[in-house]
Amino acid sequence: MQPDTSHARYRLVLLAAFAVFWLWMAIDPVNRHDWALENLLVLGVAAALLAARRHYRPSPTAATLIVVYLVLHEIGAHYTYAKVPYDAAWQALTGHSLNEAMGWQRNQYDRLVHFGYGLLLAYPFREVQMRLGVRPGLWSYLLPINLVLATSAIYELIEWMGAVALDGGLGRAFLAAQSDEWDAQKDMALAALGSLLAMGATALLQRAPAPARERPSPERSPAR
Repeated sequence: MQPDTSHARYRLVLLAAFAVFWLWMAIDPVNRHDWALENLLVLGVAAALLAARRHYRPSPTAATLIVVYLVLHEIGAHYTYAKVPYDAAWQALTGHSLNEAMGWQRNQYDRLVHFGYGLLLAYPFREVQMRLGVRPGLWSYLLPINLVLATSAIYELIEWMGAVALDGGLGRAFLAAQSDEWDAQKDMALAALGSLLAMGATALLQRAPAPARERPSPERSPAR
């Protein structure tokens, strides 16, 4: 089977799996209006990939990372980010509160997704830049970090404008600041940290020596 064919099939399987998950998360969300607003991001990602399909098709690794991030985002959209019941799920599994063990006073799910934004999407960003002609080297690792920071800042501005434009309850749900005055700065810092870790890991993997090819033993060498 040709790599392009197998990669295309893998992307279709991922797309189908995400579509099923999206439909599941669309059933009776905590706040339908907030769910609709949060899914504008999903529509934006889908539109961008569709528009660029002739020039860029994600590798299996990049496609997997994108879908994992969108799954995390959809969970936040279903429950609203401030109400994702991860602590209740942790207590059901372990009998202990994760928030109490970590000393957390707020729901931290939005922090996880902002960290995941950098950790999971920096590699696809780098892949796009490499397809556009960025040469391997230091800048191929720095530019994705810069892009994560820039898009994180843009998203925080969109959240701020959306919260101002919406009514109080819906605006607070969409903003998900949970009364933290430094929420935007912390979100951007976590996204930057995630992208830094992702690019560090990518650089290490790229520099790792490839396994030596197996050479035929003298006994297996064809007779002349």
